[in-house]
Amino acid sequence: MRLTHVDPLARKSTLQRQWERLARTPFGRWYGIHLASPVDAMLLRASGGRLRLVGPLPTATLTTTGARSGRLREVPVVYFHDDSDVIVVASSFGRDRHPAWYHNLVAHPDCRLNDLTFTAAEVTDPDDYERLFGLAERVYAGYADYRARTDAIGRHIPVLRLTQT
Repeated sequence: MRLTHVDPLARKSTLQRQWERLARTPFGRWYGIHLASPVDAMLLRASGGRLRLVGPLPTATLTTTGARSGRLREVPVVYFHDDSDVIVVASSFGRDRHPAWYHNLVAHPDCRLNDLTFTAAEVTDPDDYERLFGLAERVYAGYADYRARTDAIGRHIPVLRLTQT
């Protein structure tokens, strides 16, 4: 599967705006956690990246190595580009813990996004973090909701930069 270039500054279509509105509701969050997230990696792989349950959100299959198990793990992630790098946000739908794939990338930064190989690094510079999180909110405004949820419980949402190897 190829990786479509995602410009976070691009204008959203009407479909994208409507989908985003639905996804930001309590039902949309439940749908993302309980249906789309568990199914999309398989659906993306089986369809060559054409079908996914998260509608028009830019989604790719992230393959990581398990932090403890050492086994390959596949998860769907929303992504966008910052120049030639790919950016992913470890929001976990605003839940109280980081997603497992974040811990996997910290332990084993070499990964794949669709069929391309990358090395992951957490964005630690505060200015770059704020800039990238702002771009992430342009790709999917729900990240602002997730940030509000995690700020209330003291969790910082990691942003990771994937550099192609």
